[in-house]
Amino acid sequence: MNPRLIAISGSRKGTTFAITNDETLVGREASNAIHLNDPSVSRKHCLIRRESAQPANTEGADLSGQASADQSAQSESTYSFTLVDLESYNGTFVNGMPVREQKLNHGDQIALGDVVLLFLLKAGEADSLPVELTEDNLITRSTVRLRREDAVYLRPEKLAEEASQSGRVARDLSVLLGISNSIGAIRSRDELQTYLLTSIRDVIPAERQAIVFADRDFENFESICGWSKLTGPDNSIKPSRTITRQVLRERVALLSNDLIDSKSPAERASLVEANTCSVLCVPLMVFDKPLGVIYLDTSDTSTRFDENHLQLLTAIASIAAVAFENSRHVESLENENQRLQQEIKIEHKLVGESRPIRDVLQLIGKVAPADTTVSIRGESGTGKELAARAIHLNSQRSAKPFVAINCATLSETLIETELFGHEKGAFTGAIALKRGKLEVADGGTVFLDEVAELSLPIQAKLLRVLQEREFERLGGTKSIKVDVRIITATNQDLEEAIKAKSFRQDLYYRLNVVSVVMPPLRERREDIPLLANYFVSSFSKKCKRRVQGISQQARACLLAYDWPGNVRELENAIERAIVMGSSELIEPDDLPERILEETPTESAAAGFYQAVTKAKKQLILNAIEQAEGNYTVAAKNLGIHPNNLHRLIRTLNLKSQIKNP
Repeated sequence: MNPRLIAISGSRKGTTFAITNDETLVGREASNAIHLNDPSVSRKHCLIRRESAQPANTEGADLSGQASADQSAQSESTYSFTLVDLESYNGTFVNGMPVREQKLNHGDQIALGDVVLLFLLKAGEADSLPVELTEDNLITRSTVRLRREDAVYLRPEKLAEEASQSGRVARDLSVLLGISNSIGAIRSRDELQTYLLTSIRDVIPAERQAIVFADRDFENFESICGWSKLTGPDNSIKPSRTITRQVLRERVALLSNDLIDSKSPAERASLVEANTCSVLCVPLMVFDKPLGVIYLDTSDTSTRFDENHLQLLTAIASIAAVAFENSRHVESLENENQRLQQEIKIEHKLVGESRPIRDVLQLIGKVAPADTTVSIRGESGTGKELAARAIHLNSQRSAKPFVAINCATLSETLIETELFGHEKGAFTGAIALKRGKLEVADGGTVFLDEVAELSLPIQAKLLRVLQEREFERLGGTKSIKVDVRIITATNQDLEEAIKAKSFRQDLYYRLNVVSVVMPPLRERREDIPLLANYFVSSFSKKCKRRVQGISQQARACLLAYDWPGNVRELENAIERAIVMGSSELIEPDDLPERILEETPTESAAAGFYQAVTKAKKQLILNAIEQAEGNYTVAAKNLGIHPNNLHRLIRTLNLKSQIKNP
């Protein structure tokens, strides 16, 4: 009997190892009986145990002439051999199948990482038997899989043992400590990726690096931050999809060598093109959830990756994953804060959630950061000035003045003085120099409401301001430079005004660079309850009267009305209801009569309201009749204050129906 192992692939190919002890250790450490100095083999990879067996039964056999025969035939039945895996990182395979403990037979193939050993028992037989290596075998022996729970740097109980045996572990720990200390101060994901790739290059000889973030299904890459030894920063690097998907789905780190031998034709073609021979790929895991991978590869066969590189990169990824998740949360919070700040500036005044108002707010968000001239159009009362203020508040000029001028309320002389100012003595009564609104608003925004009311001479001067950014005070000769943004508003059709020769066409094109159209309230009725509640809250505080809200009947009246005066008319109606009302809810009686008169009679709510109104009228008339015309007594009988009775008589138009006592 001559038990032995023959290396048929790997770094020790062709070497024969005799098995002479009861226990034979196999691994990368020099102290092992079978020393395999290969990075794909664990330090103590497996054990071959020799055990006594029962001799073969030879009773009754004719042994004459056999006494000096081959003693090995008898010895074959004397011992048995068992292979035991010692929790190696990439497993032990017998004839292509992973094993924990396996009886060995003559001719078995044992794969330990990149090393394939042939187990032989029989003497006199060729030490080299036909070996059939399939593609599966090649994949098995060229890939090291490292589970998170097996990572040395993540298991303190194993780390002390490893550190005592290797100076390389001490160096790696120093690297990890440096990364851990520095990574916490980096908030940006881009900066974090750049720092990590730089740190990894210092300790792992990769020719190409990439940090890849994948979608939920691991089918597509959301982003890639890469680096190449040839080109430097290179986000066009395309990691192997087969390897990255396997790492993400199985949640294991992979070290793969001899890749060209071990992949499918399609994958092999891409690897040949990249001239790749060795790959490291480890998952970025947070709470057992893979975010992406760190991917390294090289084409240099002399500096292929080994198990130490796999262990180190796994530890780096463990630290980095938490940092990436934190940076994602920080960016999310910053974006949310920015969004809320924008909403506070824009939506706090322009109340509403309807599609038309959301479209306006979206347009304002785009226009505000630019410095372009904006024309705001819409019916009276739609909130054109609020939109202009929102544009100013969200612009880079927000810290400078916002100056509003209503061009319809001032004469030509006054509007010229308001805009451009005047010198002392420019006209009778000009006893001192006056700075115009354009000069006061330098660096900020000037809002010209009802711009269509400007006279043609003033339009010409305004055009010069827009073109040259300068003007002269009334009665002055010195040009004054200004930096202002002009926002205009009108409820008129400027195109028709141009045809009527009342508005300059060249000024129109200067003002109408971006046009914002404010929708009338009747086109966004779903915003009426929001606006009404907003005004109730505002005016109840202002009037110091507690009002809890609006009754269902009053709300139906508000929704049925067309609001020709738009938001301003609604605001005035709610203010009147707060002042005139006496209960904690706004009732239909508290609303202006025009709103009640235009409520459609076919409306169920309107029908109910009319029935209630009719009953109220009859109740009041009966009470006054019983009190013989004495309003104080009638109010007492009704249980209300006399002032409220007078208000109801006025609101319900009962004066003409009351008989004089």
